[in-house]
Amino acid sequence: MSRHQIPEFVAIGHIAKDIVPGGFAIGGTVAYASITARNLGKRAGIITCIGDDLPFEAVEEALAGIEVVQIKSPMTTTFQNIYLDGSREQYVRAIARKIQPADVPYRWRKVPIVLIGPIAQEVDEAVVDLFQDSLIGVTPQGWMRQWDERGKVHQCPWEGAHRILPKVDVLVFSEEDVKGNIEIAEEYARLTRIVVLTQAWKGATVYYQGQKRQFPARAALEVDPTGAGDVFAAAFLIHLHDSGDPWESARFANVVASFSIEKPGTKGIPERETVEEWLEKYGWP
Repeated sequence: MSRHQIPEFVAIGHIAKDIVPGGFAIGGTVAYASITARNLGKRAGIITCIGDDLPFEAVEEALAGIEVVQIKSPMTTTFQNIYLDGSREQYVRAIARKIQPADVPYRWRKVPIVLIGPIAQEVDEAVVDLFQDSLIGVTPQGWMRQWDERGKVHQCPWEGAHRILPKVDVLVFSEEDVKGNIEIAEEYARLTRIVVLTQAWKGATVYYQGQKRQFPARAALEVDPTGAGDVFAAAFLIHLHDSGDPWESARFANVVASFSIEKPGTKGIPERETVEEWLEKYGWP
């Protein structure tokens, strides 16, 4: 991206350092979403906080072609997943500093599309107010997490929902985020323009203008579902910005997200050409 250009898609939140056997992997909503935007042909940018414990060379390699506004932090937000008897326990091992309005470059406040994607309560709510002319999306998972003194992650109510949702255009979250409580989706749908509830292999349900429609997922061979919701959110916002049609955008995002789970990590996130070839061959799901 030329230094004279601003991104077309900006993701705001912490890049995560995910502890995995033998080392670490780059994770977090902003990583998956910005790679999706890049692969779908958009100039992508990230605003994040990273510590010296995460080598920036690793970030540059994972996010090639994506402009990263790196805010220095004493440490990088770090997660570890522990699997016991078929169930997962998630732990926060470190938290980077909070992202404040002053961290957002003035030139980037006019971007066409912005996705605010906290993973650990790290984005100041006032950041939402900076983007007066943008299509604003939110994935609130990080505002719906808390952790105990051992770092074990638990779900919690999203206390800022009633303050934030009237200011944004699109909310994307999963059934897992609300433990299947559909009433929460319906409550949020009364507060913001478009709500999307992602439902893994079942697809997604969209709430818009008093209507509720369910869209089936493209059949896929699941290898790694990590980040699929973030991929969906980015693809939905991009197609919505380009088409203005939330129903068609859900179909498009379902296809993009389904490809993303067929390979490990971010390797499955498809290029636009792959998605369009599939849609041309099989039609809209």
